[in-house]
Amino acid sequence: MKHHHLRKNLHEFWKRRGMTVFATACILCVSIAATNWASALYILTGAEDSAIVLDGSGPVPDLSEQLVYVSSSSSGYDVTLSAGQTVTVRQEGASISVQSREETISALLDRLHLVPGPLDMVGVDLSGEGVVLTVSSDITYYDQVKETAAFASQRVANPELPQGTERVVQTGTNGIRTAVYEVVWSNGKQISRQFVEALDSTAVDEIVEYGTAVKEVVASDRIASVNKNADGSGTLVFGSGATLAFSGAKSMTATAYTAGYGGADTCTATGTSVRVGTVAVDKKVIPLGTRMYIVTNDGIVYGTAVAEDTGVRGNTVDLYYDTYQQCINFGRRSCTVYILE
Repeated sequence: MKHHHLRKNLHEFWKRRGMTVFATACILCVSIAATNWASALYILTGAEDSAIVLDGSGPVPDLSEQLVYVSSSSSGYDVTLSAGQTVTVRQEGASISVQSREETISALLDRLHLVPGPLDMVGVDLSGEGVVLTVSSDITYYDQVKETAAFASQRVANPELPQGTERVVQTGTNGIRTAVYEVVWSNGKQISRQFVEALDSTAVDEIVEYGTAVKEVVASDRIASVNKNADGSGTLVFGSGATLAFSGAKSMTATAYTAGYGGADTCTATGTSVRVGTVAVDKKVIPLGTRMYIVTNDGIVYGTAVAEDTGVRGNTVDLYYDTYQQCINFGRRSCTVYILE
């Protein structure tokens, strides 16, 4: 009755620990003395790599469903095997298979005249139909644990926010994660425990959007990509990370003009003074006051500009340059005009 009561208590402990099905390994650090009780350290890992360290300070789980159970006494722990189990013992590349006699693992090793050294450990693999014992001074296993997980922060570019501004769109909260660690034992001591991966987490990331939208960019900041939407609008993304949103894009012909040539004056049709960035348009095609970003099809960047002047007809834009020689060098080129929002 006393033994039955102990087994019941151990079974309840196992359920409280959340171990589903014991499957993989026990690790036993055995003393030189050949007794039925091993002054031992067990590390039990389950089907999902969950591990329990048994060092004599607490209760032990009931492993009766696996035809084994852990006994305890004042001198330590030992796994007792049921009669008729196939046990394969491996050591230094050699192996031998025997049938258990309802005995402890230390007793079985003693029967086979295999006495682990003081720094040896015995890996007990219960994942298959039989039991595999590996005698070694080095053991590696994986330990799966639940632990507190701090939330991470994500920063996401928002081309609709002005550059230099940001906003929190999701508040971060801490949670619990299932983490896997690689644990290495050597010569009876744990020598490392390294994080491998997180299988899941209830933590909620903080998401912060930061603005990339600018009014204009310098000519040296070239377009890195063009993101277009189905309606023809989109975003110009520059090498610096800055963005310009456009409502549409037009394929046009670009020419060049400067004050004092071809009848061009220093004052535009809208009353502003001509300067680089002033563009003459057909106001039936592009309304005056429209902001644009212009780049020729052969890679010349005129950059941000404003439709402030007239004097051309149709699908043409005339780009202001400071000197007549610049106008000659530019000549006449095909270009893309992005209509900025």
